[in-house]
Amino acid sequence: MGTEYEKRACKFLEEQGYIILETNYRCKYGEIDIIAKDINDGYISFIEVKYRAKINFGLPYEAVDYRKQNKIIKVSKNYIKDNNLLFYSKYRYDVVSIYDNEYEIIKNAFGGF
Repeated sequence: MGTEYEKRACKFLEEQGYIILETNYRCKYGEIDIIAKDINDGYISFIEVKYRAKINFGLPYEAVDYRKQNKIIKVSKNYIKDNNLLFYSKYRYDVVSIYDNEYEIIKNAFGGF
């Protein structure tokens, strides 16, 4: 099910002015769902997609806890190194939150750069 919502998130992001650079980037530290460039401001965004059918346990974006954030930060730094982007200075961490066919981008959802 996760991959289906990640595909939907990619479509939504493209409609919002993002260029998808990579999906499901993996390294020894973990995985990032989507890496994209926001053409509106030039940022490369490392994006976690969260879906919830029900909000009994909180909103989707609330599932990106401190542990998950740290993992995403490690993976993003690996991506930057592997793709020779060390001197590019515009990065951020976003979350796409999906609930009941409503999509929301939380830009700068957490820090790390």
